[in-house]
Amino acid sequence: MGLAIALHVLSAVIWVGGMFFAYMAMRPAVVEVVEASQRGVLWSRTLERFFRWVWLSVVLLLVTGYWMIFSVFGGMAGAGWHIHAMQALGLVMMLLYFHVYFAPFRRLKQAVAAKDPQAGGVQVGKIRRLVGINLILGLIVVAIGSGGRYL
Repeated sequence: MGLAIALHVLSAVIWVGGMFFAYMAMRPAVVEVVEASQRGVLWSRTLERFFRWVWLSVVLLLVTGYWMIFSVFGGMAGAGWHIHAMQALGLVMMLLYFHVYFAPFRRLKQAVAAKDPQAGGVQVGKIRRLVGINLILGLIVVAIGSGGRYL
């Protein structure tokens, strides 16, 4: 079970921590330093790398989460409210991520390939808003996961 917990927590840290870094540190720095015409290229390349890690994190979160639910709690009925809340919010986060990946991120890559910084900027804005929502959900999930059992 130690392996499942470690992989689960590391996956959450990579995903939520990456969103926190991108939203709270990188985005403001990019706006200050990088010319508007190059921001789409930077975000496209950065997100391409980050999203590989998010895909791995999503798979590991699902596998380890359900592994623990069925091994430790004997199934859904044995899991506490905090486990169900983590699962529900985590699934919402995954759906938002899938949308970001398959819609605005795909369009961002197309805009970069077409050398259309204006269209790229529109997609970066959409991604930013959705990542902001997912970041808030992720921070709530982390709080529930770490302290929900004690509430």
